[in-house]
Amino acid sequence: MLGVVSYKVATELPASYIEKLFTFIHTQYLLPQKQRFANIHRETVDGIEVLSYVVLDEQGAPLLKVEVRGTAPLELSLTPIAGTVSAVALEEAKQDIVIAVQIFEEHARKSTLYFAWSEGEKIVPERLERQEKTFSRLFLETQILFFIVFIAFGMIIFLLLSALYPEAFWIAPLILIAVQFVFVFYSSNFIARIADWHITTANPSIYILKYNLPLKADEEFRQRLPLSQILAIKKEIYDEILAKRGEIDCEAAQRVFSKYGIACQPENLSAKKVNIYALVKNVADKFGFPTPKIVVSNTMIPNAAAAGPSPRRGIVLITTGLLVQLEEDEIISVLGHEFGHLKGRDPLILYGLTSTEFLFRFYVLFPLFPFIFSSFLFFIYFWAVMTVIFFIAKFFEARADLLSAIKMGQPEVLAGALEKIGFQRLMYERTPSFRVQEWLGLDPHPPIYFRINRLEKLKSTDKIKRPLLQSIKDVVSGFRESL
Repeated sequence: MLGVVSYKVATELPASYIEKLFTFIHTQYLLPQKQRFANIHRETVDGIEVLSYVVLDEQGAPLLKVEVRGTAPLELSLTPIAGTVSAVALEEAKQDIVIAVQIFEEHARKSTLYFAWSEGEKIVPERLERQEKTFSRLFLETQILFFIVFIAFGMIIFLLLSALYPEAFWIAPLILIAVQFVFVFYSSNFIARIADWHITTANPSIYILKYNLPLKADEEFRQRLPLSQILAIKKEIYDEILAKRGEIDCEAAQRVFSKYGIACQPENLSAKKVNIYALVKNVADKFGFPTPKIVVSNTMIPNAAAAGPSPRRGIVLITTGLLVQLEEDEIISVLGHEFGHLKGRDPLILYGLTSTEFLFRFYVLFPLFPFIFSSFLFFIYFWAVMTVIFFIAKFFEARADLLSAIKMGQPEVLAGALEKIGFQRLMYERTPSFRVQEWLGLDPHPPIYFRINRLEKLKSTDKIKRPLLQSIKDVVSGFRESL
């Protein structure tokens, strides 16, 4: 029988939100799942919120006692009640709290005013997405969707050429692939142009300030003001305070908030400075690469990406959402994943893979079996090909995870970052049928549960000599176990 297992669960919430967090976990996460949780008890000990409950096994028997303390970070302890408790059960019990916290934090972000700026550059208000997805295509640096768009674009070109210029029909694929190669080769330049800020040795840091609206005031606030007026508050804060002074405090913010009936509470106002250049250089040094171009996009969607045909022509993109949601060691591990793609030259490999399929389909299949492309069979073929390509892309994503673990030496930290960012998928993936869909879906990433379990089981990387081969074996094995 195992002893008590303890964890720390970091949260970006201010202390004033902890009571509401525990209420949410109690009433919205634990109580609705009576088949999994029992003996739910909540109390305050020495001014600290404490929540305890029992996790039940599939037969409804007590398995684990869980206690969560509302400290910073949250303290989580798991105590086996009887018999042997598997590592999977312990992991799922921990993930229950991580998932519940992330759900509440996601809700809280809608009630939080964020400000980010780079010293020496102009103020760029945060870009808001109406349908932000928590996982939101994290690690899309493989650019697999970029290639799929080109495949679809190619079909349109063929139809147009066959109708307008029949004589040029057979050279169209070569032209399209040549254009695609130019995009891949100069992808770092395209990304640099659409970013908000460029990180350099002269301007290495991003400053992030956030104000969590008081919960009661926020409920009234959001009922009265539409999104357009919330954005107006942000713009006034930027134009009147940050752009002129480069910093903000409650006294200055109060002058703006008071116009909208909001009181500024100092405990809900927090700020941090992240030296992006130092973080990226640290990872680049571990990989033995020169420091690439670094750009930042001011959006709360948590994302990081690395693009370019090689490490020397690479670029790293980070969003402010990633800086808000992750700790610095987690950011470093995520960057290690990105550099894993640069080291493996994954964009070029996937370019070659999709181009080969494209040419094979046009120059071989089309002349031999033209009826396929004029019938419903084409959609079956296209779906099958896309499934195979996306499954192969999972090999490279798994290798990027492995390279981060090898070079940065913290696989468990990357696992924690994935838990935070991929919590919604992690929750759905507890259903076996959903896991199979994730493996066969048009997504270049292996399922989150697989990536997390793989990283947490990785005690030593010394014996891994061929990361890609090991990743292929792991992905195939993980897929077979889901069947």
